Amino acid sequence: MPHTAQQLIDALEIIAPIACAESWDNVGLIVGDPSRAVRGVMLTIDYTGAVAQETREHKCDFVVAYHPPLFKPVHKVVAGGSSRLLFDALRDGIAIYSPHTAIDVAPGGTNDVLADLIELRDRTPLRAIQSTSANYCKLVTFVPEDALERVRDALFSAGAGHIGNYSQCSFRSTGKGTFFGEEGTSPTVGETGKLTTTDEIRFETILQIERTTEVVNALRTAHPYEEPAFDLIALTTPPTGLGQGRKGFVPEGATVEMLVNRLKRELDIDRVLLAGDKDKIVRRAAVCAGSCGDLLDDAIAARVDLYLTGEMKHHDALKAVSAGVNVVCLLHSNSERAILKSLVTRLARALPSLPCHVSKEDRDPFCII
Repeated sequence: MPHTAQQLIDALEIIAPIACAESWDNVGLIVGDPSRAVRGVMLTIDYTGAVAQETREHKCDFVVAYHPPLFKPVHKVVAGGSSRLLFDALRDGIAIYSPHTAIDVAPGGTNDVLADLIELRDRTPLRAIQSTSANYCKLVTFVPEDALERVRDALFSAGAGHIGNYSQCSFRSTGKGTFFGEEGTSPTVGETGKLTTTDEIRFETILQIERTTEVVNALRTAHPYEEPAFDLIALTTPPTGLGQGRKGFVPEGATVEMLVNRLKRELDIDRVLLAGDKDKIVRRAAVCAGSCGDLLDDAIAARVDLYLTGEMKHHDALKAVSAGVNVVCLLHSNSERAILKSLVTRLARALPSLPCHVSKEDRDPFCII
C-alpha cells in the first residue's frame, strides 16, 4: 500500500516538531494535498528549477525543501511568473514541505549534524528556547480574610486553579494593603478621604488564557472591594534543552586549520571563509547553520575560540575577531546541506518502502574561485 503525504508529514513532525520553529518562520506543508499518495521523496536545501526537473525525472511527488520556497505573502500564483515553480508543483500534484528552523533546533537536526563534523562534545544550545506559554497565566489578587473563601470559590468555579490532574490549586500569604479613597469613592473598608491600612490575603492561582474573561468577571463580582486589585502574569516555559546553534568543546589540540580541513573533507568543498588566525588552538567552539550573525553575541559570551556558520556580515566578523573569536563561514547552504544525508536515512527508517533521494542538483548559489 502506498504511503500518503500525511504519513510522511507525521514522520517529519516526529523528527522536527513544527512547534519548535521560530515564530517568524513558514514551516510545514507549503504546497500540496496531505491525503494524496506519495511515490517518492526528493530532499533539497532550495527548490530551484534544476531541482524541480530532477524531482520529475525521479518520479517524486513530495519535496522536502529545507528553505521554505514560499516565505512572504504572494498575491498571484501563475504560470511563467515569479511563482512559476509553485504553480508547476500545484499543477503536477507535487507537495512541498519545509522543516527549516524546526529541524535546526531539533535533536540530531541541522546544528547537531554540523557540530558532529567538528566532534563538538558536551554540547548545549547556543541560545536556548524560552518561549512564553500560549496557554496559561497566573492571577494574583488581594482579599480581606473574611471574603477569601467567597472569592476563591468564584475563581475556581470560573475555571481557575487547574494544574494537570489537580484542581483548586492556589497559594495564599498574609500582608497589609493600603489605599486612599478619593472623593466620590465608597470603600468597603476604611473611610473616604483617609489613608487606610488593612489586613489582606494575597491569593494566587493559575488559569488558561482562554478563561481570562470569565475568571476576571468572577473576581470582580465576588470581591467585596469597589476596585479590586489584581495582576495577570504571563507564564514562560522552562528551558527545554532545545535552542538555536550549539556550543561545546572540541578535541584537545585541534587548531582552526585542522578543523577547517576536516570540514572541507566531510562537506566536499574546496574553500571556506576565515576571519581570524588559522593556527589558533580551539578549545571551545560554537556552530550555527545558515546566517547566524544575531547569535554572535551569544558565542562571544560563551568565550568560544571558533564560531562556525554559513555567512556573516563584514562588521560582525570584525567584532568577532576583536573579541578573540575566529569565524569560519562555509557559505549559507553549505552549512546546512549535511542534514540532508542524515534526514534521508531517518525517513528511510521510518518509511522503509518509500523511495527517498537527496538532490544532486541542489547547491549553494555562490562558490569561491
